[in-house]
Amino acid sequence: MTDNTLIENDLNKQILAAQQRFQKAMKERLPHMTMESKERYFAVLSMLVTKLEDHSKPLRAVLQEVVFESAPHIAQEISGS
Repeated sequence: MTDNTLIENDLNKQILAAQQRFQKAMKERLPHMTMESKERYFAVLSMLVTKLEDHSKPLRAVLQEVVFESAPHIAQEISGS
């Protein structure tokens, strides 16, 4: 195995571990979130997942679209309205 392969494999493991930590953190946070926050969070999360499921789109394009389209939800959450 090359150094790059080892590095990539390790990075893959780190990404999966971070995703597991994310799931745990959100599971603990959900009961304490308001309904409005949950709705905004779900809107952004479902948008991201839907776009990621389109494997023809590069990750850069997915992220650009999600950042642009989720901005109103994020702004509402930050403002607390």
